[in-house]
Amino acid sequence: MIVAGVGCRSGVSAEEIEQVVRLALDTFELPVERLDALATESAKATEPALVEAARRLAVTLSACTLDDLDRVAGRVLTPSKLVLETKGVPSIAEAAALVIAGRDARLLGTRVASARATCAIAIGEGR
Repeated sequence: MIVAGVGCRSGVSAEEIEQVVRLALDTFELPVERLDALATESAKATEPALVEAARRLAVTLSACTLDDLDRVAGRVLTPSKLVLETKGVPSIAEAAALVIAGRDARLLGTRVASARATCAIAIGEGR
């Protein structure tokens, strides 16, 4: 299972989310057709831009609780001070990708960022 974990600011556009996901996939030489899911924290999972980006990419959008994200906190590669201060976890994009990628999940590398969104790619056996 290949998962794109996404973190974003409020008001981000679906276009920007789609672009950062495609950039992350390109970074690891993965075609968009291999992507199985987008993942984010529960509070963001209803953001219209995330819902629309998942639709455009033809994948499911999966939500992770903060407890889910905290369970994989020690495995993230690029912790964010801002996310830690505001959410109490060191990562949204990387942690969400790991959670939804499931058993034996691993990040393919560090997250990539645009002005208002971040994306990390994880691969695993699924939840």
